[in-house]
Amino acid sequence: MKEKKTSPWAWIPTLYFAQGLPYVAVMTISVIMYKNLGISNTDIALYTSWLYLPWVIKPFWSPFIDLLKTKRWWVVSMQLLVGAGLAGIAFTIPMSNFFQTTLAIFWLVAFSSATHDIAADGFYMLALDVKDQALYVGIRSTFYRIATIAGQGLLVMLAGGLEIWTGSIKYGWSITFFVLSGLFIGFCLYHHFILPKPVSDKAVANEGNARAIFNGFLETFASFFRKKQAGVAILFMLFYRFPEAQLVKLINPFLLDPLEKGGLGLTTAEVGLVYGTIGIIGLTIGGIIGGICAARGGLQKWLWPMAWSLSLTCLTFVYLGYFQPQNFFIISLCVFIEQFGYGFGFTAICSTSSIIPTVSTRPPITQSVQPSWH
Repeated sequence: MKEKKTSPWAWIPTLYFAQGLPYVAVMTISVIMYKNLGISNTDIALYTSWLYLPWVIKPFWSPFIDLLKTKRWWVVSMQLLVGAGLAGIAFTIPMSNFFQTTLAIFWLVAFSSATHDIAADGFYMLALDVKDQALYVGIRSTFYRIATIAGQGLLVMLAGGLEIWTGSIKYGWSITFFVLSGLFIGFCLYHHFILPKPVSDKAVANEGNARAIFNGFLETFASFFRKKQAGVAILFMLFYRFPEAQLVKLINPFLLDPLEKGGLGLTTAEVGLVYGTIGIIGLTIGGIIGGICAARGGLQKWLWPMAWSLSLTCLTFVYLGYFQPQNFFIISLCVFIEQFGYGFGFTAICSTSSIIPTVSTRPPITQSVQPSWH
């Protein structure tokens, strides 16, 4: 009997929703949580910035995922590991040494999530034909965005509400991470049964394949650096987001800090609404408009406007820092403008990444814009 084909609608939305949440938890929710729990801005900026490292270096181990297990196995297993890690964070938040222990577990979640990204994108390529890959790419990025709003917006607002309801900041965040952990255990169980099993999704653990993958991996690096202006491309990728990168880690501490410390004095729930919801809407609209402009006028025409958009809109936070307005609408508008400018400007990075070779040996895929932003 022919096996019934699983509809892509049954697993693509949940797969990419699950891909977005851990990134938000590690890179954004952790910052807000640590700020609520009294960690200094200096320590938050220093230690949580290092949590981004697994996503930076994931191309170095992505070619070797296939050597051990199938991509489907990696997807399900990493979701289970992420869920366990989030539960570990929930358990350790009430402890006296919570900063060290939760930071270590966040590292585990970060590496698991980066590995999940590799496996999920590869699985997407294997489970769909070329036509469907193009058809569902918009669904991928849409549900990634929804995950960002759910994480930076709804979960942060939930933590703020629980903080008031329980009368304890630690217990409010602990319950929030238990909810997030339960969600990932649910994803793991659901995808274990619902993900299709492509015939081409096989482990290739033999000496010949391993050597071929390793040699191809090295050749990709070598061929990139043999290209003309490879150094210029690297400098572009390194410095294009430099102004915004200096801002990103301290946005949430700035919004949460009291007025006497130079902040805006927002509550946790208000930050979830302003930055995690209104800001993400601005980011999405900016990205859409940037994509339309790049498609119609070409990247060469729009590169400088996009670069200025990404950098100059950071001045909205200079205004907020200098005048410290208490009008919620003005704060929301400034965050919206900054995030809109970031979304519009980030289009240039997305466009150039499609023409700059990557170090992964996986087939190229249409990028779902990951919020390397925050």
